[in-house]
Amino acid sequence: MKHYDFASKFRALYDSAVDRFVSGRRGADTFCSVEEKAWLTTHGLTAQNLYDYAEDHVGYGEPGPDSAVAIEVVRHNYFFSVQQGRASGAVLDVEKMPAKSEAVRGIAWLPRLIPKAKAKLRGELPASLMYCCGGDRSFFKTHDILPAEFLSVVWRLEHDDAAIVDWVASRSAAGK
Repeated sequence: MKHYDFASKFRALYDSAVDRFVSGRRGADTFCSVEEKAWLTTHGLTAQNLYDYAEDHVGYGEPGPDSAVAIEVVRHNYFFSVQQGRASGAVLDVEKMPAKSEAVRGIAWLPRLIPKAKAKLRGELPASLMYCCGGDRSFFKTHDILPAEFLSVVWRLEHDDAAIVDWVASRSAAGK
């Protein structure tokens, strides 16, 4: 397996996924070829990841290919560095996630985003959730945080949610 060209290959798949979505192709299960699914799996990703990016790109013009590549490079690095190229097999239970309306230290959405980012890192997001969805993007814009940057911070502080909250609070305050 080659790692060096991950970003360019993912970008090509992203562009192809957007074209497929524009042409009316729907459903993550039939969205990618067998070879594409195999490549994605080898790199700790799923067809659902690609489908979500294409759907939001066409519907909202976001998160865009640059953000998607940056996010997936962090996931790729985690997959090979921490998970040693093995999928976790676990899936985040959406019913146990904090509500969208919850806040911590006055920061709305963050209690929900932290477990979501951890699940993204580990490849444990259910098909019903997307890291960097519209709600996440609103949070990132409000607090002047790059989505891939937040994912990296969550990786670095993975076992210390309070430190993640502190980081977001300081970043958010610095931008005001």
